[in-house]
Amino acid sequence: MSEPDRLPSAKPPETRLRGLSRLAARLGVTVCFIAVAIAAVYLGSAELTRRAEAVPAPAAAAVTTVSARPILLESGYAVDRVFIGQVEAQRQADISFELGGKLEQILVDEGDMVFEGQVLATLDTALLEAEKDRLKASRDAVEAQLGFAQKTVTRNTELNGQGFASRARLDEAVARQDELLSRRSELDASMYDVNLRIEKSSIRAPFAGRVTDRRVDGGETLGAGQAFLGLVEAAAPQVRIGVPLDVDTSLLADVRIKIGTRHYAASLATLRPDIDPLTRTRTALFELTDAVNVAFGQTARLYVSAFVEAAGLWVPATALKEGGRGQWTLLVADNQHLVRQAIVEVLHADGHRVFVRGVFPDGTVVIDQGPHRVTVGQRVSLSEAD
Repeated sequence: MSEPDRLPSAKPPETRLRGLSRLAARLGVTVCFIAVAIAAVYLGSAELTRRAEAVPAPAAAAVTTVSARPILLESGYAVDRVFIGQVEAQRQADISFELGGKLEQILVDEGDMVFEGQVLATLDTALLEAEKDRLKASRDAVEAQLGFAQKTVTRNTELNGQGFASRARLDEAVARQDELLSRRSELDASMYDVNLRIEKSSIRAPFAGRVTDRRVDGGETLGAGQAFLGLVEAAAPQVRIGVPLDVDTSLLADVRIKIGTRHYAASLATLRPDIDPLTRTRTALFELTDAVNVAFGQTARLYVSAFVEAAGLWVPATALKEGGRGQWTLLVADNQHLVRQAIVEVLHADGHRVFVRGVFPDGTVVIDQGPHRVTVGQRVSLSEAD
């Protein structure tokens, strides 16, 4: 058996009294510090309140003045579309001789104005003139022989009637006469052919216009159909423009076309029924009025205005603000002159203004300038826009 554990000895009463005294002293000191701190905070707050009340109150901020315009809804907007084309002549031709030969002279140069029927160039006709003389001599010979044959037929006819000539001699004389008549007709045809070739050795302008290209200088031997001059009609130029299929053809009747820095009135001459396989457009040809100074090949711009029906209003582009999720907003002022935000949809932009659609309460006006100067909920003073 082990010995029983010993119990701790109890503290004497004097020790416990000293511990309690020290605890009470510490609590008292802590309470005193807390009381002093509370008194200091109270006194400081009172002093700050007194000083704040002693300072005069600042003047009320002035109300911001903004430019505003009433909301005037419109039934739609006009869209100007521009299409590109070029100026060209109504008629143009590559000049060539129908027959080949040596070029004797060329009578025009690049840029020259020519009138219809004017001789432009000629071929050497020396061989044709010689052929013509030979045919003329042959025809004279046939004509002389024909005269003798006709007299022979007449004489044999009389002798046959009197029984002094046989029918065979008469028939022979008639056959000789017919042969000479045929030879004369053949020579006349050959003469006509030579005269026609001589005439075609001089080429004339098919229409009045201007020479654009000269590819020879004279003395060359040209083949049949070889082009040596370019000619365009100078009067009444036209414009060729590709027009998309969605353009209303009624808008093309009378239009305005810009060439260079000037605008010209134009009328639709024809609208081709087929579609260009490359541009997927229909070719429109326009006749210009009073456009004598335009150059062929110049770029032309066709302006077509179409009306789009859509309820909305025009606002300056500066009045728009970009909202969240790609939305556009306007700042408006209500009847109480408080700034509100309105979400709008942009339908069309035209220079410095845009056509928007949205919902606007009655009595509101649009803040059209300086929307960044105010915020939603702010009271503003309104001034009419210029």
